[in-house]
Amino acid sequence: MSLTPSLFPELIQALIETIDAHAEEVTELDQAIGDGDHVFNLQRGLQALREHAGEIATLDWVAAWQKIGMTVMAAVGGASGSLYATLFIALAKNAKDKLIDLAGFSDAFLQAVEAVKQRGKSDVGEKTMLDVLVPVAKALREHAAAGKPLAEILDSLSLVAAEGVEATREMLATKGRASFLGERSKGHIDAGAKTAQLMIAAIAEVLKNAQVQPA
Repeated sequence: MSLTPSLFPELIQALIETIDAHAEEVTELDQAIGDGDHVFNLQRGLQALREHAGEIATLDWVAAWQKIGMTVMAAVGGASGSLYATLFIALAKNAKDKLIDLAGFSDAFLQAVEAVKQRGKSDVGEKTMLDVLVPVAKALREHAAAGKPLAEILDSLSLVAAEGVEATREMLATKGRASFLGERSKGHIDAGAKTAQLMIAAIAEVLKNAQVQPA
């Protein structure tokens, strides 16, 4: 089975289900050091994507990522909306006119994460979603370059994401509302990092179950 946007409806449904299932947990995390609206904003974006799922499923990857980015930009409030929109729009830009195999995707994804860093003026170690996205992007490129089987890569990325979110617990927040808490931000997992980890794990599970191979 080829890895194409035809999987998008199944992917978006898996994301909705995992975020809904963990909504209370994530809201508690967000209320502890953030604005408390992260899950609501994310759910709104996912529902908007589900409304466009049929259309996105018929596109090529570059057009699909562009559509995802623009949809998220229009539907999601807060910092996470801007950052995820940036991720997908940059992914489309960096993948344009390139072979979208596993190696090509890994390169484009790493560049897209760099765009998120620039947009958020942040980096690893500042208690944000980047503490998940950056190590996952780097691990993906390393594994793709090494030619590892996709199922093995997906398992590894889920583990890297879990380690990334746990690492935020003792970090000092320097971005967003949490930064105003200073030392009191320590001891809490970042809500944005947690939802990034949940979504990466859900995507990995769908791709594994579909037994996909790089296009």
